[in-house]
Amino acid sequence: MRDIRIAAVVFHSPVGRVADNLSQMERWITRAKQEKAEIICFPEMNITGYSTRKRMTGSAEKVPGAISEQLARMASRADMIVLAGMAEKNENGNMYASHLVVKPDGSVKVYRKLYLAPPEQSLFMPAGEVPVFDACGMRFGIQLCYDAHFPELSTHMAEKGAELIFMPHASPRGTSDDKYRSWLRHLPARAYDNSLFVIACNQTGDNGAGLVFPGVGLVIDPSGNVMDRDLSGAEGILVTDLKAKDLTRVRHHRMRYFFPNRRPGLYSNQEDRKINHTQS
Repeated sequence: MRDIRIAAVVFHSPVGRVADNLSQMERWITRAKQEKAEIICFPEMNITGYSTRKRMTGSAEKVPGAISEQLARMASRADMIVLAGMAEKNENGNMYASHLVVKPDGSVKVYRKLYLAPPEQSLFMPAGEVPVFDACGMRFGIQLCYDAHFPELSTHMAEKGAELIFMPHASPRGTSDDKYRSWLRHLPARAYDNSLFVIACNQTGDNGAGLVFPGVGLVIDPSGNVMDRDLSGAEGILVTDLKAKDLTRVRHHRMRYFFPNRRPGLYSNQEDRKINHTQS
């Protein structure tokens, strides 16, 4: 990767107020542009709002569609890559929690949530593919909230060349300090174990559909150290410089870069090994 300035937004996303949420995004994109960020990340489902109630189906939209087209215009005007979330429906009417990667040239790619939290499983479909994305001289993955609790997903993204992972959240309840302590249990581990940057941001405020979000933004370096954070609980933006040297310092150190020394084959036939050992 090369040095890059990224922006992560803590964002208030009332459910169903798509036009208002898109309008508010413009303000933060303008702010990020003024601070010379090249890529901006919004929280999970920030455009449609997040809910596990059936009313979400009324806000879900296909991609391409009106939402993705408006995001493409925003990205083009700002000359910036925009990562933003929505409820997406496919041609069969199935609904996904999705995050769009929108480039200034108008191209749109989609990450669909892979691991659904129990309350989400009756409404959303889990995806079956693990994409990584190339932009701005870097390769990155995306994980949505509950996804981040599964270590093997980050490992697989690292296997596919990810140098950073954006982790947009729609994680309700508690205070910003509570959420920060919760994130510190697992997000630094995802960065440290795979020697990559992690950028996380959450929704904030009352979404008008029974959930209140405590905000929080966080940037973690490839050694698992917190580089930047926002615990105010209010809407806000983290603008952080990610340095290539911080990545290479770890990945070029034979005692600090654990990833190449993994032995995944050691576990793939473990039951067969156990049976053979017993029989011998």
